[in-house]
Order: sequence, then structure tokens, then C-alpha cells
Amino acid sequence: MADVSTGASEQREPARPLPAADAPFDAIGLSRMLLRSIRSGALATLDPEGTPFASLVTIATDQDGTPLMLLSRLSAHTRNLLADPRCSLLFSQGGKGDPLAHPRLTVVGSAVQTAEPRARERFLARHPKAKLYADFPDFGFFALDPKAGHLNGGFAKAATLTREELLLDLSGAEAIVAGERGAVEHMNADHADALALYAAAAGAEAGLPWRLTGLDPEGMDLIAGERTARVVYPERVTDMGGLRKSLVAMAAQARGSVGTAEA
Repeated sequence: MADVSTGASEQREPARPLPAADAPFDAIGLSRMLLRSIRSGALATLDPEGTPFASLVTIATDQDGTPLMLLSRLSAHTRNLLADPRCSLLFSQGGKGDPLAHPRLTVVGSAVQTAEPRARERFLARHPKAKLYADFPDFGFFALDPKAGHLNGGFAKAATLTREELLLDLSGAEAIVAGERGAVEHMNADHADALALYAAAAGAEAGLPWRLTGLDPEGMDLIAGERTARVVYPERVTDMGGLRKSLVAMAAQARGSVGTAEA
């Protein structure tokens, strides 16, 4: 009698996530959204014996999306990073129901201390209460240079990302980098109504005192208390004139949508 192999006995390769470029959903867009909108996450470092050590940290991003952290040298994770910079950060959106049904992103790389003024500025804009201790002598800002990313967008939605897919290319957008602080201050001082419109159009809760914490060639980051919103422009901007035109058009479109909804 012939030996018949059954499907149950066949050896199968384990399922592997697709490269982001081949995924049947916008893996790059979702990953960048998580990077920009999650304010805290799990930091995994290696202790002196090589044992993984996970802890909770607050997170911001630089203009290109590089994760930023403010860490105390008294913390075990900081001592671990100073001895071995290899680490990973988990950005988890969370929400109601099954936590595994919501998107999350793991970024793997190396974290090193940075004295870049923009890192301090952007982190404190995202976490204003950290101003109380940011200048304590045992605290320092760290930037995680990504090597790769692993996205789980929910059930049956997984992808891997390269460093170039995680981060924004800022080349050609030097004017946006240089003009960020002035634009943020101007929008918060004179255009709170427009910021509320942008947040609502992006699906964030309406009626909150939204403030701009940072901007880049691809979009803007807003906060209202503990809530965050990521607003993406219709297209990439590379200079302040292009940014101004894009913001005016977005505000007009948002006002039109509100008017239509109220009619």
C-alpha cells in the first residue's frame, strides 16, 4: 500500500512578515503614524549579563522620526544603554477590546545620548511636564538610531521595515527644519482654531485645546493634554511657502467639511 502523506504531517515553513513595500496595506504610513503619535512605550535593553530588561519610557520624535527619550542615569535601562546601546522600543496604540487587534510597532537599533538642542526642544514640547526635571544633572536625552522595524497592524497584517522606510528623508527640506520653531510658535499663538480643525479632520476628538508640538515635511504633531494627533499634509512640503499654502488649503477644506456636516 502506497505511503500517503497528509497535510497535517507535512513540514511547513513558519509564516513570515512581508517587506513593507510588498505588504497589501500602507505599512510605511501606519508605522510612521505610530512613531509620531505614541507618547510612551516599552524600552528593551540588555543588562550586564545579557538578559533582556524591559521598562516603560516616554517618547518623542525628531523631525525625521528618530525616537527620542529623556532618561535618568539612576535607572537600570540607562545604565544598560551606556554599557551596550543595542535596544528596541515598542510603540503600541492600544484601545478597546482585544489589545492584539490594535497596531503596534517594534523599532530595533542603538540608543546614544545626544546634546542636540532640537532633541530637547521637541521632547519637551511633547512632554511639557518633563521641564520640571529635564535639567537635573542625572538626566540626559537619548536618540534611538533605527536599524529596522517590525509592524503588526492587527490580525494577519505584519510587515518589516528598513531604516529608510521608518525615517523621513529631510534632504531638500532644510527650510522646514530651520523654520520649525517659528512656525510652531506662530500657529499656537494665532491659529488655535485651525489646529482644532486639523485635529478633527484627522479623526481626533473635537473640542479639545489642541497645540502644535512639531512639524516636518510630511505632517504635524498635535497634543491636547494626554491625547495626540498626527496630521499628514496632502503632499510633501519642502519650504515655508509650500507649508503655508498647504495649511491654508487644509483649513479651508476642514471648514467646508464642518459646514457640510452641520447643514
